[in-house]
Amino acid sequence: MTDQQEAGNHKKQIIELLTVANEYCMFIEKAYDYSKEDILQYIHRISPLMYLKGSLIPEYKPENPEAYERYVTEEVWENIFNELRTKFGKDDEFWFIDEVSFQGDEITKGSMAEHLTDIYQDLKDLVFLYNKNTADAIINAIAECRHLYHTNWGYKTLRVQKNIHHLLYQQAIKDDYSDLDE
Repeated sequence: MTDQQEAGNHKKQIIELLTVANEYCMFIEKAYDYSKEDILQYIHRISPLMYLKGSLIPEYKPENPEAYERYVTEEVWENIFNELRTKFGKDDEFWFIDEVSFQGDEITKGSMAEHLTDIYQDLKDLVFLYNKNTADAIINAIAECRHLYHTNWGYKTLRVQKNIHHLLYQQAIKDDYSDLDE
């Protein structure tokens, strides 16, 4: 069975991934219209779905890997990053353990804006390339998105999700601990 036939068999999974990716990208592109709280709530709700859909991306081996292209320019990336960084303010930075390059007990400072913009770039490139509607472009888009899920945006989605959970519920956590002191 060819990858093109295989893609037809996985069409529902791919369409669902594209739908979630497109929704995320459209929201991020209009982040300037939303408050920090709205952005946090949206990412809190969509990130588990993005992670799940990423885990279901089927494996393909592109026949023409040179057909893969990147579409998000450095200028677009910078604009989105700067907007998100401004929105998050002091809450942009967070600490995490980098699972990929973990060396003992070192922690890394991360940026929510950078993580979300990197996720945006990987998913927006998928949407653009898939919409070229050629067999090579579609197979390459899926294969590269799967690879990037394993090596980049899957990790970043989890890190952001954990940090947003803390930002949204830190007061409840503090209240629980203060109840223990009484």
